[in-house]
Amino acid sequence: MAQRGMALVVEDDEETRGLLEKVLQQAGFTVHAVGTGQEAVAAVREFHPDVVTMDVGLPDFDGLEAVRRIRSFSDAYLIIISGQADEADALMGFETGADDYLVKPFSPRELRARIAALLRRPRSIAAVPAEAAGEGAAPVPSVPAAPGVPAAVADGPADLAHRGLTVDPAGRQAALDGQPVELSANQFDLLVILMENGRNVLTKAQLVRQLRQERADSRSFVSAGEERSLGAQVASLRQRLGDDSRQPRWLETVRGVGYRMTQ
Repeated sequence: MAQRGMALVVEDDEETRGLLEKVLQQAGFTVHAVGTGQEAVAAVREFHPDVVTMDVGLPDFDGLEAVRRIRSFSDAYLIIISGQADEADALMGFETGADDYLVKPFSPRELRARIAALLRRPRSIAAVPAEAAGEGAAPVPSVPAAPGVPAAVADGPADLAHRGLTVDPAGRQAALDGQPVELSANQFDLLVILMENGRNVLTKAQLVRQLRQERADSRSFVSAGEERSLGAQVASLRQRLGDDSRQPRWLETVRGVGYRMTQ
C-alpha cells in the first residue's frame, strides 16, 4: 500500500494505542505514538504529522488543551477520540480546533473512513484581506434575494451570499457583514453545502455524505456516531457565526428532519 504520510497517535491506554497504531499502519501511514499531552505537542513540532488522533483523558493535561496548543501552530487533521457521546462534548472539541470527533468504542472501518474523508479536503482557509474590497466596502457583491444564490460568477465556482454572509468556494474565503470570518476547513465545507442547497432540507446523513464528497442521495452507510458528530459540527458553525438556533439568521433546523438556510 502506498504511504499516506505521518500519523500521530495520542493515547495513554496501551491497548487502545496499539489498536490505533495498527489501524493507521494498515491505512498506509507511518505512525508515531505518545501517551501524554506534553509529548503530543512536542511530537507534532518534531514530526509534522498529517493526521493526529487525540484521546481526551490524558494524564498531564486533557486532550482538548493539547488540541488547542497544537492548532496554534499546526494544520494537521485532528481527530478527537473520546468516551463522551454528548453533543456538548463534541461541540467543545470542534471549538478547540478539532476536525472530527469519534466516540469510543469505534470500529476500525469508521476511523479509516473519517480519515479518508478529511484527507480529501483542503487543509486551510485563506483569510479575506480587508483591503481587497476597498475601505468600508463589502468584499463581495450585494446579497441576492434567495439564500445561497450565486452572488458573482468567476473562473471557479460562483460566490454565495445570504443575509450579509458571503462565501467564495474557489478561494475558500468567508466574510460576515464585510468582515473576514475564520472557519475551520470542516466548518467552511459544511457552510458551502448548506448555502448551495438554500431552502432544500438536508438530513444529517446527507450532509455527512456530502462532506465525504459523495452524492447526498447515495446509499453509503452513515453511522449514528457520524450523525451525532454532524450535529455538533452544525452547532460549532453556528457558534462561530454568532447565530442563534432559536431565532436563526442563517442556519435553520427543521426538527426531526435536518437543516437548511433561512429565508
